[in-house]
Amino acid sequence: MSKLTDVPKRILIGRALRSDRLGETLLPKRIALPVFASDPLSSVAYAPGEVLLVLSIAGVSAYHFSPWIAVAVVVLMFTVVASYRQNVHAYPSGGGDYEVATTNLGPRAGLTVASALLVDYVLTVAVSISSGVENLGSAIPFVVEHKVFSAIAVIGLLTVMNLRGVRESGKLFAIPTYVFVAGVFIMIAWGAYQSLVLGDTMKAPTADFEIKPEHQGLAGFALVFLLLRAFSSGCAALTGVEAISNGVPAFRKPKSKNAATTLALMGGLAVTMFCGIIGLAMASGVKMAEQPSTDLIRDGVPVGSDYVQNPVISQVAAAVFGEGTFFFILLAAATALVLFLAANTAYNGFPLLGSILAQDRYLPRQLHTRGDRLAFSNGIVLLAGAAMLLVGIYEADSTKLIQLYIVGVFVSFTLSQTGMVRHWNRHLRTEKNPAVRRRMVRSRAINAFGATFTGLVLIVVLATKFTHGAWVALLGMVIFYGVMSAIRKHYDRVAAEISAPDEPGDETARPSRVHSIVLVSKLHRPTLRAVGYAKLMRSDKLEALSVNVDPAETKALRDEWERRSINVPLKILDSPYREITRPVIEYVKSIRRENPRDAVSVIIPEYVVGHWYEHLLHNQSALRLKGRLLFTPGVMVTSVPYQLQSSEAAKRRAKKRSEWNAPGAVRRGPVDPRHGKEPSRPGTGNGTANGNGNGKG
Repeated sequence: MSKLTDVPKRILIGRALRSDRLGETLLPKRIALPVFASDPLSSVAYAPGEVLLVLSIAGVSAYHFSPWIAVAVVVLMFTVVASYRQNVHAYPSGGGDYEVATTNLGPRAGLTVASALLVDYVLTVAVSISSGVENLGSAIPFVVEHKVFSAIAVIGLLTVMNLRGVRESGKLFAIPTYVFVAGVFIMIAWGAYQSLVLGDTMKAPTADFEIKPEHQGLAGFALVFLLLRAFSSGCAALTGVEAISNGVPAFRKPKSKNAATTLALMGGLAVTMFCGIIGLAMASGVKMAEQPSTDLIRDGVPVGSDYVQNPVISQVAAAVFGEGTFFFILLAAATALVLFLAANTAYNGFPLLGSILAQDRYLPRQLHTRGDRLAFSNGIVLLAGAAMLLVGIYEADSTKLIQLYIVGVFVSFTLSQTGMVRHWNRHLRTEKNPAVRRRMVRSRAINAFGATFTGLVLIVVLATKFTHGAWVALLGMVIFYGVMSAIRKHYDRVAAEISAPDEPGDETARPSRVHSIVLVSKLHRPTLRAVGYAKLMRSDKLEALSVNVDPAETKALRDEWERRSINVPLKILDSPYREITRPVIEYVKSIRRENPRDAVSVIIPEYVVGHWYEHLLHNQSALRLKGRLLFTPGVMVTSVPYQLQSSEAAKRRAKKRSEWNAPGAVRRGPVDPRHGKEPSRPGTGNGTANGNGNGKG
């Protein structure tokens, strides 16, 4: 079966990589930027729209607050980026917020941060994919008609791409990300040139629309609350910033410096694009509404349910380039694609964090190991499964999903920056060098401001989004926290039980005697082999044991046993209810009760078949019995296999398959330990093969 699955596995994810090839999968900055920053960069496709949607509750008159909200988001972005630059230098191991909080605030704070990040990574995939499907659906009706199926299909595709390895997926994602960034900057530059230099008037498709406000003339606390809600929606632009601090190990050396540079580039690009789109939206008269069918007014009447409200970035592109032009189509395609690829930030952050948590025994150990392509395959699959479940529950509706968003990320922001303040305080108590102390004081001031600012934003987000769905994210964090705490308790309990004692105990003492029991159903070759093996063990007491479920067969067994003069006593256990497992278990336990210091060795003869369907033709009493005996203290279970002819044929088939390689499994020879390269095989050439395939290498 493993060979049958090997072919599609190699076709999907490629040939396996040796562990010493890990260095080749590390990322340069030009690839790391789209891999780790595609989420915050792509959020400019929907974050400005979220701001305008909230402001539309008070009508068009509230739109003039949007530049001030953009300024607040920019200040917050620069604060978070500056704070995380301190993180990546101080903690380059890849633990990110989790490591910072655990080291400086304690395990509970660290586990809270980990829970928040895990929830946020899952939501990043769900929101990005759902938003991308909605954008693509405006051009391809089939996609929007089958939103859930399309979203799950895209998640599956992204999963396969990431299973192939971070470097390969990064190369695939780099082109559309850079095309998107370049397209947005061209749009901003051309729009500014038209407006400021040429004096042209740009009009969005909704410029002549009116908005029917849900609450007209808001003032005082109601207005402040609305602005805070709009600000919290705009903070979606900050999601994914923390992924770089978690992904430092994936960067090329010098890791910390490259990660910090990538952070700065990401922050600069994101805020410029965000502000540019907000500015162009105001200049071109974009109108957005939470309920467009009733709240958008065209020629004095609502637009109706047939109207499709395009995202802000699409409307701005139509105003700047003209609808249907080359640049409009290019930017629309790049926007839809980059929203899909934005989920890749989570595909790199979630498995890395999961690996660290597994190493700390908060998650199953399977998440700590790398797969065939040196990616954390189990973490990638777990993330994909959770995101698919969320997409299915919320029917791939980004408007519903985005209400759950950004709560977790601001929990991690706040606790991480608070932890960094304590980190600098601890080092300042022992540092004597004045220059180093000045740098530490400056870093502490940055992190203290970041902790204060993000803490206030967290309060705003919770206050404005809790009833709109943020409670679901909080519930997810609580569930993750509880599950990881339970896993850690289990691992700690197991470690305490199996740890070797300092003083000799019962585990190191030899049993006083060994009582061996050979289970017998019929007298055949497997039984004779098991009896012979048991004699070789030279136990203190040896007996054969059979269960009487059929008197005629039992009598035939006893007669044959005596006829062959087998010098091992045969004991028969009665079973009036035709059970096999229970009488054997009770007999073994009775031996243990009578002689607690004796070890009981149960020897089970088994014959091995070569086809899966042959297992269905034989009862699995030996398997059930072994399973029950594993829970009986002081009992050792030994299987004595007897291979049938079908198993020998299966062995020959396995040997033949082992000499065959799946496509892509082996292409070059073994790694040369002197050079770390894979030399070509004889006859395959080393890049200088001639036309008839005869290599000259």
